[in-house]
Amino acid sequence: MNHAPPEAVGLDPAVLRDELFALWNWKDLQTLHLAALQGFSKLSEPLEALLTILEGCPGKQKGRSHTLGHHILMEFQTWMKELPQVTLSSLPEQQAMTLQRRALSLLTDTPASFVDGLVNVYQLNSLDPAILVLYIMRLQALRCYKEAAMLSIKLKLQNDLNMEEMCVPLILQNKLPLAESFVIGHNHLEQQLVTLLDSWCHPSFSVGEIIKRLPRLALTKQCMSQIQPKLLTKQVFRLMEKFNIDQGLCPNALHKRRLDSSRFLMYKTFVQKSMTEENWSDHVQYVVADDLELQIKLVEMLVKYSGIQKASQWSLRYNIPRNRLPFGVWETQQNLPPDLQPIGSSGSGQTEEWIPSQSHCQKFYQVPLTKDKVHFVDSPEALQRCANFVLKEGGVVGVDMEWQPTFGCISTQQVALIQLAVLDQVFLLDLCANGFCQHPDTISFIRTLFSERNILKLGYGMSGDLKCLLATWQQLIKEPLKMQGILDLFNIHQKIQRQKVNRTQQRPKEVLVGENSTEKGLSLLVQQVLQKPLDKTEQMSNWEKRPLRISQIRYAVADAYCLLDVYSVLSSKPAYFGLPADLLSIVSTQSVKNRDKKEKRAHVKEECQGAQRVSPPRSDTEKGLLCGEKPSEDAPPLPPQHLRVVCDNMLQGLGRYLRCLGVDVLMLENTDDHRVAAKLAQAEGRFILTCGQPFQSLRSQVGEGRCLSLDCSEKARDQAVRVLRHFNVQLTPSDIFSRCQACNSDQYAAVPRKDMVRMLKQKGFLQDNTDHTQQQEEETLDDILTPSVTPEIPRYVQCQWAPLSELDPDTLTFPGGAPVQLHTVPPALLPRIPLFYVCTRCGKVFWEGSHFGRVLSMFQDILHVTDEDTEPAAAAQKH
Repeated sequence: MNHAPPEAVGLDPAVLRDELFALWNWKDLQTLHLAALQGFSKLSEPLEALLTILEGCPGKQKGRSHTLGHHILMEFQTWMKELPQVTLSSLPEQQAMTLQRRALSLLTDTPASFVDGLVNVYQLNSLDPAILVLYIMRLQALRCYKEAAMLSIKLKLQNDLNMEEMCVPLILQNKLPLAESFVIGHNHLEQQLVTLLDSWCHPSFSVGEIIKRLPRLALTKQCMSQIQPKLLTKQVFRLMEKFNIDQGLCPNALHKRRLDSSRFLMYKTFVQKSMTEENWSDHVQYVVADDLELQIKLVEMLVKYSGIQKASQWSLRYNIPRNRLPFGVWETQQNLPPDLQPIGSSGSGQTEEWIPSQSHCQKFYQVPLTKDKVHFVDSPEALQRCANFVLKEGGVVGVDMEWQPTFGCISTQQVALIQLAVLDQVFLLDLCANGFCQHPDTISFIRTLFSERNILKLGYGMSGDLKCLLATWQQLIKEPLKMQGILDLFNIHQKIQRQKVNRTQQRPKEVLVGENSTEKGLSLLVQQVLQKPLDKTEQMSNWEKRPLRISQIRYAVADAYCLLDVYSVLSSKPAYFGLPADLLSIVSTQSVKNRDKKEKRAHVKEECQGAQRVSPPRSDTEKGLLCGEKPSEDAPPLPPQHLRVVCDNMLQGLGRYLRCLGVDVLMLENTDDHRVAAKLAQAEGRFILTCGQPFQSLRSQVGEGRCLSLDCSEKARDQAVRVLRHFNVQLTPSDIFSRCQACNSDQYAAVPRKDMVRMLKQKGFLQDNTDHTQQQEEETLDDILTPSVTPEIPRYVQCQWAPLSELDPDTLTFPGGAPVQLHTVPPALLPRIPLFYVCTRCGKVFWEGSHFGRVLSMFQDILHVTDEDTEPAAAAQKH
């Protein structure tokens, strides 16, 4: 369509705005499109008029893409494409700068596409950086930290701004991903961010000192819970890997990770007794290394977990100063006989017999091979002999790998041992042998093995193995490894477990899947198929230490050879296990899920968790999938408000999602005992939602079917879907945000903007010295949004509405004693939000924003929409 240049008559922008506003209300977008294009052509000063229209559009900056202002801006850009003469450069310099400043003032609390449009139309990148920086600082002063960061990224101002001033408020408000976006691509800023977070991992760090510098920053309990050493350490290690930053720059996080690892090893060895003391000794020496403080902590923990004699032995090993020793350790040192003083490996492992004890054979799976059928491969000559057996066309090879556990102190592990099992032989490729790992023949052999289509390679959870392979051989990244002829038995196991889930769902009494088995992963599959599990005692061995013990070799051989035995049974009677005849046709459920999620929510921008490390997938039984995928046939439809649950403290994320959807949820605090859930369920007739170990004890304390267990590794959103489907909950748009996510109350008070302004001024959160021009603009905008009437309380939210008269006018508290949390209301919001919603139980303030649309999108596949739901519900967005 061709458009004439602007006519001299000059259409009044206000008239055009009102015309477009009417069409917008009538939802006549086709006519609005034509009217906009024709109207723009009649404006004498289109660029100036557009700003006038946008400044007067109701709801122009609510953070949604479907507002009138956003729509007009998109139409204007379409119109501009056919009129190259309408550009900012065609205007006098002073006039252009005036328009740029006005455009800049519209960039608060707007969606990214709106920002992009204004930046492009008014060429904001060409403004003096000093002016832009001042505007960013103004947004910071108004506590619009998110908007300031996003705009500075769009305008490429990161190097002109102070990283701490920009990122600290974001981190404290649980917006670390945005802080990452601010620094990414700027090496010095990336390093500054990571070292800042590392400084917060120091034992003497106090978040109170940071808050003193930002006294008006609104912090929720959830945000504060993220500023703790354990979570910060996790983020530091993730960012170190992401930004390729030297560990030496993060001593506090490294110290914290090593200390936590020492505690974990103590628990595994002396409490759980699932690790041998020999393995513990190997690992603990690696973990504490030469850090004196960690060595002292080790001795203190040994006094508690093992006894003063062992603590004395280790204090001698590290030569810890007397004044740093726990009480009684030095005296015990003096009385130790000479044979107990040194700490080291006894070397007894080499005296072990290849055939274990009779009780071990009765309890665990055994490899049907003699020791002479196990071959160490540590030279090119031995590798050639191995290749003669393994690289036979049409052969089947069991593949497994072992690497040294680093307990998170190093992000990627290199493979120490590769086990290759064929029908009557097992080959152990010793990658720790001098010169063998990087020998060209070794790398060539690996490429050939994994790329040969006619050799079937069996593995279990091979994604973790692949990551370690890439860490071991960088050549496989530069020239990618072809993976053909691979069968991951994890996918087969998923299929078997789904059959068990379906059978379980036919029996309403049963909620647990896995028949209370303590086994998991490959060991569970071996137990299910071959009747005996694997012995996993040596799983966390030091696989880089040579020589390997007999028990380690037995473990490594069994992990690879069992794959051949499992495959043989499954392929001989697939129907018995609910499998198709062609096992290779089974696709990973995880891959399907990931693909579906990408297709469904490609447009949803997640504001949490950065890139995670790849880890081996886990079986459905290990996940503990307990809630039904589909509602029970006899379960009547249930509105969310009628479902009452109590969430264990391991499922707080699930609890917040369910509250967001209108479910009545009580949540245990981190310090609560799990048994509190049973007491609440009994007293109030609630269902218990839990995961992991507590399920067994909790379900025995409540009625049949009143305790459900979920998978802790699954995302909270997916857990919520499982719960809703299990109870046949009929979710509608009007249920979203009908309950306070902070305290679970379903009663709100509606507070019009004028009352909110009055309360903010009363409590000193809003200064009364607003300049006359700004005040006049706010009043004009206020008239447009709420012309002389108080906004109506929305009828499309399923909650109770309390009269505002219940609020004490002097203390601004509700009858229950909760004060309105006025400090969470950014003053910059006031011109644009006509109505606020305040929880009468906790005083938290909500307002209409973009969060509703995101939640609606996340749960659209289980939403029940009726004609009454076409009007959007109040999107109560908490700042």
